[in-house]
Amino acid sequence: MLFMSKNLRILVAQLNPVVGDIKGNLELARGAYAEAKAKGADLLVLSELFILGYPAEDLVLKPAAVELSMRAVRELARETAGGPAVIIGSPWMDGDKRHNSAVLLADGEVAGRYDKRELPNYGVFDEKRIFDAGDGPLPVFELNGIPVGIAICEDIWYPRVPSALAEAGAEMLIVPNGSPWRRTVQVERHTTFSAWTKTGVPYLFVNQVGGQDELVFDGASYAVDFDGTEHQLLGDFVTGTALVDYDGETHRFTPAGPNVDLTSGWEAEYRAAMLALGDYVNKNRFPGVVLGMSGGIDSALTAAIAVDALGPERVWCVMLPSKYTSSDSLEDAKACAEALGCRYDIINIAPGVGALDEMLGNAFKDTTPDTTEENIQSRLRAVTLMALSNKFGHMVVTTGNKSEMAVGYATLYGDMCGGYNALKDFWKTEVFELAKWRNTGVPKAALGPGGEVIPVRIITKPPSAELREDQTDQDSLPPYDVLDDILRGLVEGEEDVDDILARGHDAATVRRIEHLLYIAEYKRRQAPPGVKIGGKNFGRDRRYPITNRFRDD
Repeated sequence: MLFMSKNLRILVAQLNPVVGDIKGNLELARGAYAEAKAKGADLLVLSELFILGYPAEDLVLKPAAVELSMRAVRELARETAGGPAVIIGSPWMDGDKRHNSAVLLADGEVAGRYDKRELPNYGVFDEKRIFDAGDGPLPVFELNGIPVGIAICEDIWYPRVPSALAEAGAEMLIVPNGSPWRRTVQVERHTTFSAWTKTGVPYLFVNQVGGQDELVFDGASYAVDFDGTEHQLLGDFVTGTALVDYDGETHRFTPAGPNVDLTSGWEAEYRAAMLALGDYVNKNRFPGVVLGMSGGIDSALTAAIAVDALGPERVWCVMLPSKYTSSDSLEDAKACAEALGCRYDIINIAPGVGALDEMLGNAFKDTTPDTTEENIQSRLRAVTLMALSNKFGHMVVTTGNKSEMAVGYATLYGDMCGGYNALKDFWKTEVFELAKWRNTGVPKAALGPGGEVIPVRIITKPPSAELREDQTDQDSLPPYDVLDDILRGLVEGEEDVDDILARGHDAATVRRIEHLLYIAEYKRRQAPPGVKIGGKNFGRDRRYPITNRFRDD
């Protein structure tokens, strides 16, 4: 008697859906389905909430969005008659309950559904307020004689769901994900999941890729055999598909191609920022970006990221000098723009400053110039950039780093004015390191040139806003290595002041920085979005009250 081996050929689709674009995402799914059919796959796997996009946030509270998503999934289901099965993520209404679901499509119909059990409600996640958790018996689906369980993203961060699926008879798990990238995510995924993979249940991790507002998704889809052997199927920060065979007898995956290497270190962080900015611009259909090119390191690095993400022809750098702008800054800004190959113009703001001085002359009579006059320059630059944006359609990119945002060294309606900030979650010390790295390498998928694109003098000269004579950042701030260590403790570590003082910092400095951090909250609430890079970003992760008298005395 001849026994057929239990084998499941799977096409993993690591794609970049657009939130809310149900028709466009359906076409992406159809393209992947055609490929799965052509390659003889038994199953196509797409990522979490694929049809509506992830995270859809309160969009899933709109009944029409859910209904149209379900309609699109049913439409795709009809197309599976005589072809491969599909697992696709979608919001799903079941009575009065709204679920984050993975839907199995086979033989021309919706053949089954798994509803996410573990709804994350921390950090950047807020799923408990928009979804109902799945309940009841865990479904196990038989595909080519193999009992297959489905878990969705957060479900595998804890042993409860995978263990329950194994007890229900699942011999392999398929895990659609909307798992955002952060600099520690690879370590977190592989060390956390190993706690339950010791049960011997193989799994297939399928993640989306792309930028969505403040989040960026890396893809990096992979498979793990029963004994913990890993197969890196697809790279990070790129779309693509991978064919993999699962053997139900040996409980192992056999990829069609070799293992793929993932990005690490500064290149990973640069690529995350590049993809996030590029997708924000492209998904919102801007023709390009415009930014103020000051001759400083923040604007130079932002310009490099923009050129790498969009191409030099879509990046417009504008130098906006005042009487305090140094000749070095003028030379450095032009040299950087030329090295990157993008458009560069100079618009002198001195006439505008003079006009405002005259306008405010009587009101400011008998007062001493201070930050008011400095901020006028910054806000005139913003008005100029916004005028260019309004006239030509380019989105204004802001250039402030996390250190400046933390202590309020950014002008509201001035250098904070714009649509997106690629450096929002990079400390100033990290900006320096990222700029040095970019001068030595070209990230994968970059559209910009190689070589020294950021002149060395921009990296080595003392940072300055150049809003008054002989100004440097260190006139009123501690050195950036000191400042950033204090801020990391206060922001990312939520450390007590005593813990920070124990590392040798000056008490008066720490308490002053803590005070600046708290009083700048109102500015951060009005800041543009920016990509999450670290463990706790300003915006989605960290939510402090604006009116706040707490100090760690």
